[in-house]
This record gives sequence, C-alpha cells and structure tokens, in this order.
Amino acid sequence: MDNDLHFGDAYPPREIARKVEGLGVAKARTDSLTLLVLAVLAGAFISLGALFFIVVVTKSSLGFGMTRLVGGLSFCLGLILVVVAGAELFTGNNLIAMAWASKLIGTREVMRNWVLAYLGNVGGCLATVLLVVWADVAGLGGGAVGEAALNIARTKADLSMTEAFARGVLCNALVCLAVWLAMGGRSMTDKILAILFPITAFVAMGFEHSIANWFFLPFGLALDREGAVSVVGATRNIVAVTAGNVVGGTLLVAGVYWVAYLRGERQPNDGAS
Repeated sequence: MDNDLHFGDAYPPREIARKVEGLGVAKARTDSLTLLVLAVLAGAFISLGALFFIVVVTKSSLGFGMTRLVGGLSFCLGLILVVVAGAELFTGNNLIAMAWASKLIGTREVMRNWVLAYLGNVGGCLATVLLVVWADVAGLGGGAVGEAALNIARTKADLSMTEAFARGVLCNALVCLAVWLAMGGRSMTDKILAILFPITAFVAMGFEHSIANWFFLPFGLALDREGAVSVVGATRNIVAVTAGNVVGGTLLVAGVYWVAYLRGERQPNDGAS
C-alpha cells in the first residue's frame, strides 16, 4: 500500500530521499565562488545561533534541564537561517553522500564540496568571533556572558577524543535529520518547525557540532587571560568532532535512508561517470 497519503501536504520519506539526492548533485556542482560565499554565510549564521545560546543560558535560574531546553531553542536560529535564508553548511552537506552512493556524482565532487564548505564555514565563524569581540558582547551582564563563554570553551576543550567523537556522531545525526525533515516541508513554517526539535535536542543533550565549535572555542580563547582553555584540547575537540559529524551524517542518516529508499532504484549506467 502507498503510504504517501498519510503525510498530508508534506513530502513522504521516499520523496524526501529523492529530493535530497537531487539536491546533493546540485550542491556538488555549485561553482566555487558561490559555494564559498554561501559557506561563509553559514559559518556566520551558526555563530550567531551559538552566541544567542550563550547569552540566553547566562545566569539562568531555570534549573539545568530547562536552561538547556531554552538554550537549545535559541541555538536553532543558526540552522533556521541556513535552511530558510540559504547557505552551505558542512555538516548538513554530509547528506550529499546519498547522491554519491547512487553514483550520480564522484568522490572528487563530494570532497570538493566538503572542503570548500568547511573552509568557508570556518572563515565565517572566525570573522563573527572578531566582530563579537570588537562589540564587547562578552561584557553584557557585567561580564557574565564572557564568563559563560569561557566556561563553555573550557568544557569542550576538556573532552576526551572518544567523548568528542561520540558526541559529534550523535550531533550530526540530529542535524542531518533536521535538514531531512525540513526538506519534507512545503512552507517556511513547516521548515522552521521541522528544525526546532532535533536541533534543540542535540544542544540540550550536550552533543558537539564542529562548525559551532569554531565559534565557541576561538571565542573562549580570545577571552582567556589565564590559560584556562587548552589550545591542544581545543584542537583535539575540533578534529574528533569533525570526524564524528561526518560519520553521523553520512552513515547514520544518508547511508541508512539510501539503503531504505534508493538502493537499487537506478541501473548501473544511470549515474554519472
């Protein structure tokens, strides 16, 4: 029986898979300048969501769980801007692996997109850190925002490689699921609502996002006057979380849904060479 009727005006999962596959081809073949510009925007958008999170959780008296919940909702700003306004986010672009698995694009095209998106994201994050430092946002609340940012960076830098990697896997599974759900919506309201729960969940549960950490960690290091944040630890976090994000996005979301919906749909000669 066709289950598509049960989804109302939303796209059913099989159709989402086809849309993600087609979008993966388009993303992989985007020209370099456009990709870089949109990647810088994505880095800035995620950084603004991260800063919003810091400000909201600073001196919260709601208790641990509610504070994480409200902070997670605030962080959603970043992916909402990426999806609705349009930008190229490395972690979401891990879904391009579906088009690769269908042999519509080659490994070189995938790696080109990921490398350019990652570099652009990092550039956008670091530029945002610079602007935020110049604006002295850390001084808000009598310096409490800066203290919160420093504590967040220190906590992230103190994670072991195993912890950082595992949290990265879990994080990008939820991020890619948020993008997946947003692809199923037809209106802006649909897309925003689809993003809210997965992103709020990953933030509330303390999972790790590599691009967001390119804001959290450099911002904390910029505020650090006493060596509280380990540079080695920060570097270790970025490496492990990035690797975990790739595994979570490509295997746990793109890979699983490709096997479920797209495996065997195309003949061997249907794909790109």
